[in-house]
Amino acid sequence: MIRLIPDGLLSPPPLRVDGPNVFIRPAQPRDWKQWAEIREASREFLVPWEPTWPPDALTQTAFNRRLRRQAAEWRDDETYSFLTFEQRSELVVGGIGLTNVRRGVAQMGSMGYWVGRPYARRGYTSEAARLMLSFAFGQLGLHRVEAACLPTNQASSGVLEKVGFTKEGYARAYLRINDKWADHILYAILRDDWAAGLHERG
Repeated sequence: MIRLIPDGLLSPPPLRVDGPNVFIRPAQPRDWKQWAEIREASREFLVPWEPTWPPDALTQTAFNRRLRRQAAEWRDDETYSFLTFEQRSELVVGGIGLTNVRRGVAQMGSMGYWVGRPYARRGYTSEAARLMLSFAFGQLGLHRVEAACLPTNQASSGVLEKVGFTKEGYARAYLRINDKWADHILYAILRDDWAAGLHERG
């Protein structure tokens, strides 16, 4: 099993993956205020695309609970969650994660992401996605990364296609989003696809 956190540690490692305009790193307790502010400011923008927010979603207690869960998920090689920061200001602009990591004969995980309303359509999400794929295929050694988005979410489809994902199918009532079971378009990218894309861009 890949272990980026030794047993006994209570938080993810001080890992940071840098791009030209954004960087991603695991959340820390000091990020709560920025995270809560951008999530609250973007609530109406995000709610249609996300699972239902609990009443205490943005509280510091809930954030710290989230961090403890994320640390356990990192230790168990199950989920790798990051916040996305703007390089220039070092402000939280969104988040990205790799969930449901499967080893054995699968060697795959599922990517999801969000971006605050003020930072949408700046290319930040696609850059964060490239950083996540570099981490997934590099440090984690995965073979395949999957993603899914609502058919009406053209911005998300655009991000996935821009960074090299291939549309693979359509899943009915795939995930419960905004308190309703919703169909999703399924995407995936293989490590060989990613390597070929790096060669073409290089």
